[in-house]
Amino acid sequence: MRTLNVDLDERSYPIYIGGGLLDKAGEYFEQHGLTKKSPVLIVTDTNVAPLYLSKVEGALSDSGYTVVIKIVKSGEKSKSLQVFEEVMTTAIEGGLDRRSVVVALGGGVVGDLAGYVAAAYMRGVTFVQMPTTILAHDSSVGGKVAVNHPLAKNMIGAFHQPEMVLYDVDTLQSLPDREVRAGLSEMIKHGLIWDAAFAKWCGEHTQDLLNLDPEALGYGLTMGCSVKAKVVSTDETEQGLRAILNLGHTIGHALEAIGGYGEFLHGEAISIGMAAAALIAVNRGRDRELYNETVKLLQGFGLPTVMPNHLDENEIISAMMHDKKFKESKIVFVLPVSIGKVEVVSDVKLEEVVSVIKELKKEGQHV
Repeated sequence: MRTLNVDLDERSYPIYIGGGLLDKAGEYFEQHGLTKKSPVLIVTDTNVAPLYLSKVEGALSDSGYTVVIKIVKSGEKSKSLQVFEEVMTTAIEGGLDRRSVVVALGGGVVGDLAGYVAAAYMRGVTFVQMPTTILAHDSSVGGKVAVNHPLAKNMIGAFHQPEMVLYDVDTLQSLPDREVRAGLSEMIKHGLIWDAAFAKWCGEHTQDLLNLDPEALGYGLTMGCSVKAKVVSTDETEQGLRAILNLGHTIGHALEAIGGYGEFLHGEAISIGMAAAALIAVNRGRDRELYNETVKLLQGFGLPTVMPNHLDENEIISAMMHDKKFKESKIVFVLPVSIGKVEVVSDVKLEEVVSVIKELKKEGQHV
């Protein structure tokens, strides 16, 4: 097992990464001093529940915890105010109090939803992340929790750090191939923003990662979580450095929104967004090879890097204008400087984005 730490003074917490951790959930709760006098709410989804819910419920019950359960429909559409209210109702009816724990058992959607419930319930209760997807190695660390609005992703949320992240990598073996690829998109992102050697390693171990080789996966997830932990420890509430974690997300979030949170998986949309960011950087004077290398790395994992032709650029721009990063007809973008290094640019004009969207549509016609 590997252990990392997110250093946030009194809000610091560990990330445990290894196999068989869900079976020991009760032990970890006891180790962290979580009370058995208050109910624990497990939030999970319809895909994860049949696989791992009984294991976690059993581990907690065997350790003397009272468990309340809420199962939501899998998919991004569950990150809504309506489902948030449903989970809140379960929490209230289940008798949760100020010392209760909310557990997110699932991927990024469940983590964001359950985390926002934990942040809001009685103005904040303890939160534990139990990610079951590769994608969640990013979203489970850092304390950003939210639900979506039909006009914009993650517009309603909070910063609420977990007590711990219990990352049982055995759960990743059950992931569908498409989700594996989409999840690895965020792993690649961590290399692209912070560590050129790690980005190169991802490219050299593409097949091992796609095959879910335990050694490669364990190393890759640890490196990805490590980058996230370092950035968050420096800038918890995104006042500066943490913005670099948004590489690919400006356009990516817009694609998710106009796709009705169903056409693209998060990692797929972010992959297109990272290709777009690299192209914007090239159009602003960076070497064309920067874009070529970025696209080659992403395509090696079977990730999309072109803009689907049926998407309307005006709709994409409109969705971006609802994003938190839009200010005065200009957009804050994270742009690559080189592989492993990025910069936050606050003066990207809408015309630049439209130009790149059109360019990526043309690229798609050649595929």
